[in-house]
Amino acid sequence: MKLGGAGEAAFAPKLLATLREYDRRKLAADVVAGVTVGLVALPLAMAFAISSGVAPQAGLYCAIVAGFVISALGGSRTQIGGPTGAFVVVVSGIVAKYGLDGLFACTLLAGVMLILLGLTGLGTAVKYIPRPVVIGFTNGIAVLIASTQLKDFFGLQVERVPGEFLERLSTLAEHAGTVSPAATVTAVLTLVVIVTLTRLRSRVPGTIVALLVGTVAVAALGLPLETVGSRFGGVPQGLPTLAIPSISAQGALELLSPALTIAMLGAIESLLSAVVADRMSGDRHNPNVELFAQGVANVLSPLFGGLPATGAIARTATNIRSGARTPVAGIVHALTLLVVLLAAAPLAGHIPLCVLAGILMVVAWNMGEWREIPEILKLGKSDIVVWAITFALTVLADLTVAVEVGMILAALIYIRNVTLTTTVARVTPEYVQAGFAHSLQVNPIPAGVAIFRIHGPFLFGATEKLELVERELETLPPVVVLRLRNMTVVDATGLHALEHLADRLRISGRHLIVCGLRDQPARLTAQAEFHERIGERNIAPTLAAALERARELTVGLNPGVRDGSLGE
Repeated sequence: MKLGGAGEAAFAPKLLATLREYDRRKLAADVVAGVTVGLVALPLAMAFAISSGVAPQAGLYCAIVAGFVISALGGSRTQIGGPTGAFVVVVSGIVAKYGLDGLFACTLLAGVMLILLGLTGLGTAVKYIPRPVVIGFTNGIAVLIASTQLKDFFGLQVERVPGEFLERLSTLAEHAGTVSPAATVTAVLTLVVIVTLTRLRSRVPGTIVALLVGTVAVAALGLPLETVGSRFGGVPQGLPTLAIPSISAQGALELLSPALTIAMLGAIESLLSAVVADRMSGDRHNPNVELFAQGVANVLSPLFGGLPATGAIARTATNIRSGARTPVAGIVHALTLLVVLLAAAPLAGHIPLCVLAGILMVVAWNMGEWREIPEILKLGKSDIVVWAITFALTVLADLTVAVEVGMILAALIYIRNVTLTTTVARVTPEYVQAGFAHSLQVNPIPAGVAIFRIHGPFLFGATEKLELVERELETLPPVVVLRLRNMTVVDATGLHALEHLADRLRISGRHLIVCGLRDQPARLTAQAEFHERIGERNIAPTLAAALERARELTVGLNPGVRDGSLGE
């Protein structure tokens, strides 16, 4: 069975393909990586559950069930699935409004939606969400997660923390006088340990060291700090029981909106994580197979009392850095958590909540993509407005509204951009003469140079077409020319794709030259300082100038690979 258009991979889990050439060396690497990421996932799974307003074991159940299913059935070699920070705000809101049974029913419905997205080949539809929208709600979620951890981070004596952001900050400010010095110092030291070990590139994950050191120190000193055990009675030892959430037809209709939020957020987060995994491992994931696996995981997780699941970017990166080669590492990660649950669950009751709060503060910072904000601010006003509104609505309203409004604004701007690129002009002798400098027919391509062209608007939704160049990366000559004479307009997502291609070519030892930029793309690339990535001289006004520059770069080089171009 094939998906979508021609050339797509078969609808089959990556695990099947990787097991054909499996050996002991790969098994050893996968086991080491799986155990490492399993230990990293342990405190995170509990922390995500606690900050979502549910018992810590709900996070562990999700990490075990979903982690196993996503690795076994997914379309990525190294993706790690489980509970993530992105769901914290959504889950806490659903639990507050519909209760725990409502959350399980929402998650199950979301799983069905994800399965349908995967089976119908609509997994690639997630690409139509513009980058400013993704960055806006990612920034917003990070701020919300950090705000939910302030109570435990500082040990504040607050009976009930409000769900609304501004009300939450107001309440916490009113109780600022109840700060616990012991909790604050412990949380800060947790941050210091994680950040220090991360900067030192320690092979031992900082979260594990911080968790163990913090827990042992608090117990040894007898500090009167709130722990997992004192608030939740500890983590029950043993396997979770199977329970089907009760849901009526009317109840299902009421839960459709929050279920859609979980499904869309899960799809976006998992595919973003899979893209990160591809870049780090050199693999290429199948988005529809991945969404199918995510759907199955979200159907099964609530049946065992687990949270919603998606691809976890930080744990996936840890998995790859630890040497993971195949999905077996993800399966080992789930089995590691299962062993901990069966053998050492009572010990989890001693973990101080301020330590988990410190760990989640690091998670919030890392997931915020704060370095993207200056890049967004360099762009046009329309992209900045979409980002700012999405960010504000995520923090002050809710994620569903933020994404809906962001998408509507982006769609309107898309229509405006396409409309503005339509021009009517008289053809003059001067216009014809000027066109010769851009023509492939009269400018021969020298050896060691490949030319690709982009024709039409290069906006969100179209950027994956640039993957054509990346797929040929290993066979490309030393110089690649992007002919942009007919690229009528570009947006933040398109520009990000160009920047990513420039980085990939530079890392591979190749040069990128762009030529023929029209007014709007020229302005946007200048604002984003694109020239700093490829060099000022590698932005040429015409194809003729680009080829002259290419000849300079290839002097003395032996291309050793084929030439290529994509015609007029």
